[in-house]
Amino acid sequence: MTIAQSATDAARDHLAALESEAVHIFREVAGEFDRPVILFSGGKDSTLLLHLAIKAFHPAPVPFPLLHVDTGHNFDEVLRFRDHVVEKYGLRLIVARVQDYLDDGRLTERPDGTRNPLQTQPLLDAIADNRFDAVFGGGRRDEERARAKERIFSLRNAFGQWDPRRQRPELWNLYNGRHRAGEHVRVFPLSNWTEADVWNYIARERVELPSIYYAHKRAVFRRDGMWLTEGPWGGPREGEEVHELTVRYRTVGDGSCTGAVESDAATVEEVVAEVLASRLTERGATRADDRLSEAAMEDRKREGYF
Repeated sequence: MTIAQSATDAARDHLAALESEAVHIFREVAGEFDRPVILFSGGKDSTLLLHLAIKAFHPAPVPFPLLHVDTGHNFDEVLRFRDHVVEKYGLRLIVARVQDYLDDGRLTERPDGTRNPLQTQPLLDAIADNRFDAVFGGGRRDEERARAKERIFSLRNAFGQWDPRRQRPELWNLYNGRHRAGEHVRVFPLSNWTEADVWNYIARERVELPSIYYAHKRAVFRRDGMWLTEGPWGGPREGEEVHELTVRYRTVGDGSCTGAVESDAATVEEVVAEVLASRLTERGATRADDRLSEAAMEDRKREGYF
């Protein structure tokens, strides 16, 4: 056996182990909780999460619905993809809209126009209204320091808040889902995956993704060291020059704070090579909402964010 073949076999075994762990987590939650739900935005991580859920229960349908917290500042390509996936697999989609909260005064638009931090209250209300007791998310520990503190089963109190001091030990593949009335558990089957693992698995499984994850022409302007695109969130501002560049998105979120990267990676194999060469996580490179403070993500998680 050559060194290259050995490396390929090791990578294949690694992905198989990650897949097996995620499938086990889905089945564990289905057996232990009454009303689980999958957070689904149409982004790569939530799409991978759904792909693994479909595998976990095949040939039966996925036994729980999807929940999307819609900021109103989403990319059109991603929303179309979300609806396509829901229709393709016959899934039930629940949408909690930030715009509804702005319209009736429960939330107020931020001066910077960013709506990502406004997702927390619609999310918590949707969980409470539907009495969800387990909420699957696509968070990974390699994304950001606060997410690195998460367990796979992450207990949230009756107010939906996260306290890192209440994290429970997770030995081997044993998970503690016990919770009091009103509490719920956030579940992260992709915790041990990296961005490279995600893309290698997507390549292996030929998982369909929104087109904006691959290189395309787009009019963009520079702000805070990132290439942003024009949309309902505003911009470009005075002095921000628009350029048409070949870009792609490494992560997908609120359009006001999610930047594109210059890239010619038009195929999944080219994206894998690009990710392997990168020295920045996708959130560190392209998410302005994580730059609000050193503890921006942890502060939002304590309030009930993903």
